[in-house]
Amino acid sequence: MTTPPNIHEPAARLAALLRASGRRLVLAESCTAGLVAATLARIPGISEHLCGSAVVYRNGVKSAWLGIDPAVLDDPDIGPVSAECTRELALAVLRQTPEADISAAVTGHLGPNSPAGLDGVVYVAIAIRDPDPQIVSESCRVLLAFDSDPATSRVLRQQAAVEIVLNEVIDLPTPSGRGVGGESDRSTMSPAP
Repeated sequence: MTTPPNIHEPAARLAALLRASGRRLVLAESCTAGLVAATLARIPGISEHLCGSAVVYRNGVKSAWLGIDPAVLDDPDIGPVSAECTRELALAVLRQTPEADISAAVTGHLGPNSPAGLDGVVYVAIAIRDPDPQIVSESCRVLLAFDSDPATSRVLRQQAAVEIVLNEVIDLPTPSGRGVGGESDRSTMSPAP
């Protein structure tokens, strides 16, 4: 088994970054089913900076809650686990949350019984309001199985996806082109209006 994901240290770092910048985050979570928000919610005072999370696990909910086009979700060449869908989720949840400055969306197939070729695939998209919502970061990762037991591996993959989302927001590019995760870069993230 590989090393279990570390989700609490990046959650604390992100909370400190949000606090220092005065920014607010909203989430659209599919494969993590609210675990990103739940991890952040363990940090006292995070309610000042975490607006909430839309847990959009099923296609009908993605469409009903965030207006994702069913044609995108049902398209065999795109589908709910894709860069396109993840971008749309990040933009939609930010549009629907006027007090948020940043959004993060995550989709993936964490197994068991994932479609062929998609086992462990996770997409993340980050959007900012500047002044209109725009995608500033996106990634696709393949998470290997952590354990021979499918249920254990799924839980660990969910935690790994949470860690990816947290770190993607921490490393959010700024207008200067530098990430905001390092100590020297934290001051480049200007406070929200």
